[in-house]
Amino acid sequence: APAAALDRIKQRLEGLAPDIKLDPQRVAQEAAMAAMRADVAEELERLTAHAGELRALITKPEPAGRRLDFLSQELTREANTLCSKSADLELTRIGLDLKTVVDQIKEQAANVE
Repeated sequence: APAAALDRIKQRLEGLAPDIKLDPQRVAQEAAMAAMRADVAEELERLTAHAGELRALITKPEPAGRRLDFLSQELTREANTLCSKSADLELTRIGLDLKTVVDQIKEQAANVE
């Protein structure tokens, strides 16, 4: 991902200002920062943890409506972050699908309360 970000930054800068000599170190720093901003590993980790908690909640015999509502808020937050960070159309589509499923969970949680 950092190499791809570096190439994108170089191409954009060369397209915007072809006559300006670029400092390779500065471009590499910017590419590294862009790659860090686009990294979704933390969001995926939290989504995995939330999915595990969701599984545990729905298999318990006691009512869990409020907890499901809170968990759906967390899932929505992660899905939004995933979509906003993603430069990949497929990842954005997955994030949007996740938001749809989370809305369905919210509806079910409201019925459980």
